[in-house]
Amino acid sequence: MSETAQKSLLYKLKPISDRLPAVSRPVGHVHFRTKMMWVLVVLVVYFVMTNVYIYGLDRGSTMDLFAQYRTIMAGASGSLLQLGIAPIVTASIIMQLFVGAKIIKLDLSNSEDKACYQSVLKLLVLVMIVFEAVPQVFGFLVPSDTAVDKLGDWGAKSLIVFQLFLGSYIVFLMDEVVSKWGIGSGISMFIAAGVAESLFTGTLNWNAVDPGAATSLSNPPAGTIPKAIYVISNTSPAEMSSFGYEYILLGEPNPLIALLGTIAIFLLVAYLESSRIELPLSHGRARGARGRYPIKLIYASNIPVILMSALLANVSMFALLFYSNDVLSGIPFLGGNGYIGHFEPGETQAAGGLAWYLSAPMGVTSWLLPILDPGSYYNGHSPLLNLMHVLIYFSVMVLGSILFAKFWVETTNMGPRAVASQIQRSGMQIPGFRRDPRVLERVLERYIPAVTVLSGAIVGALAAFADLVGTTGNASGTGVLLAVGIIINFYEAMGREQMMEMHPVMRGFFGGD
Repeated sequence: MSETAQKSLLYKLKPISDRLPAVSRPVGHVHFRTKMMWVLVVLVVYFVMTNVYIYGLDRGSTMDLFAQYRTIMAGASGSLLQLGIAPIVTASIIMQLFVGAKIIKLDLSNSEDKACYQSVLKLLVLVMIVFEAVPQVFGFLVPSDTAVDKLGDWGAKSLIVFQLFLGSYIVFLMDEVVSKWGIGSGISMFIAAGVAESLFTGTLNWNAVDPGAATSLSNPPAGTIPKAIYVISNTSPAEMSSFGYEYILLGEPNPLIALLGTIAIFLLVAYLESSRIELPLSHGRARGARGRYPIKLIYASNIPVILMSALLANVSMFALLFYSNDVLSGIPFLGGNGYIGHFEPGETQAAGGLAWYLSAPMGVTSWLLPILDPGSYYNGHSPLLNLMHVLIYFSVMVLGSILFAKFWVETTNMGPRAVASQIQRSGMQIPGFRRDPRVLERVLERYIPAVTVLSGAIVGALAAFADLVGTTGNASGTGVLLAVGIIINFYEAMGREQMMEMHPVMRGFFGGD
């Protein structure tokens, strides 16, 4: 046991967390086809769970606290996945912050310390499920009259909490299945699946915005392309010039500018994901055997944006609870404080206060047009306040993503020391340098810390920019950014798995079994 581990109090919790249900690691190598099978099975189960609605819930009276972050949270309102991945991500944020700030004294390069970290993380996930489920159920998830008649108010709410707990823990176990038996990360796959569904329906949905009413110019098809075709087909040239083009380009839902912004983000992220620095490597014993170690420009992947979005989602949720909940609104200073967050009745998105400044502006109609033409597009705030909203949100996303990128690299063995040890174990070395992990570490320290900060800033700026431009299907800019990065990373992971399948000697270099 390491010296730091002896001082960590988390080892006292490990006997408890080790007894929690978990997915065991495979013994030996898992075939590529088996890994793909588990990925597909888990995705099917995920989509089934998004369509299994909570028993005893009055869906008509329920407010969705995570409506703005729904695609990022990889959940579905009113279903077993109401909480989505929020408890898992929140627990990861807390653990990373505590480890990064040395409040929890664990050395994650040590296998025993890392095992303790992962074990206690499972326990914290359970705590966060309850922590996030109870305020929602006793605040905004309304039980149906039938459930209240049968079980009473507390019984009906407790039943809903149990279902949320069960659904969230199943998601956590499915993430473990993908991580241990499949390819990549389960959480990332859930996000990509949800975003892909939103983009597809937002682009091609031919049903009217209000399915109960006839299709018309005031109730057009919901999808971007069907709406554009319908408006062009049912308006005269004079009408097109007066309002048609503006309606197609900027009118909700799913304006054409959002689709163009989505495509631009796809292409830009794909380009940035392919940018990298490649360090030359040679095998210490096999003469002529050479390779390269790639340090990607997006080195910290998309995880910092997931963590930052989850943090902002929790800020929004608790601001709403403190402002409008019957019990919490009575707390001195925090309760009913419009400076923390002001919410209009029946709305889950802040209309003012700190929570509004930290919320994502969804498309140009929510910020740019009110700045350029406040008379026609007034949103309750002056042009100066709208500009401040954009600058504060953009800055918070960039700085927060940088912070989480640094924490993520250190806690996932992607830092210079861990990478140097990995290259050393594979038998590779940098030509012209002594075969010593300390030499490798010094070389990597020239690149990895700087690229980590740059990657965090880039993904944070891209996510904020995509939110400002808007996305089709209300997938959110962060969701689109994540989906593109996840798909590219999954494709690369499939390539590595196939390479290890054909060349078993490569498993040691890529960290396989």
